[in-house]
Amino acid sequence: MNARAILGVVVLGGLACGERPAPGPAADTPVSAAPADSLVATAATGTEVWFTLARPDSGPDGRCTDRAIEIRHGVTRIPVPLLYTGTSPELVNDTTLRARLSNRCRPGDSYLVNLRTGRPVRER
Repeated sequence: MNARAILGVVVLGGLACGERPAPGPAADTPVSAAPADSLVATAATGTEVWFTLARPDSGPDGRCTDRAIEIRHGVTRIPVPLLYTGTSPELVNDTTLRARLSNRCRPGDSYLVNLRTGRPVRER
């Protein structure tokens, strides 16, 4: 074997024995899972209001998780568009709920949401 071949074997052997980073997140890195869907309220008609999607946020007082709202009746699911809240919505009557938009971990404007259509309208 010539010197060049021996050098190649030594270099390749060294590379093969070197440390490699473990795939995926490190064992000490916390992995945050999205919270499960959770029932918030049930109207007398059987219509249910659920927290679904979640997004992390932060504000002057720290970090929080805002949740999207979905209206469910039987197999029908109606997502409420663009309304993430950090507080529980409240039923106003059998056709309407009130939810507060969350901004930087603080409650903002109140919206009235039609339980049949999911359409939010800012409360005046």
